Amino acid sequence: MIAGIGVLWLRGLSLSWLGRLPGDIVIERGASRIYIPITTCLLISLVFSGVMWLVRWLTK
Repeated sequence: MIAGIGVLWLRGLSLSWLGRLPGDIVIERGASRIYIPITTCLLISLVFSGVMWLVRWLTK
């Protein structure tokens, strides 16, 4: 699955909105930047959980 995502990414699948969702926190002070992708992590977790649920449901 990770390799498939990597291939899609290299082929030009742009997910530029991922990581810039409302709820993602960016703190910039001087030359440093702290990035906390709370909403992005929740979205990825939800999608992954749904895929895993579907896989288990289809293999029964």
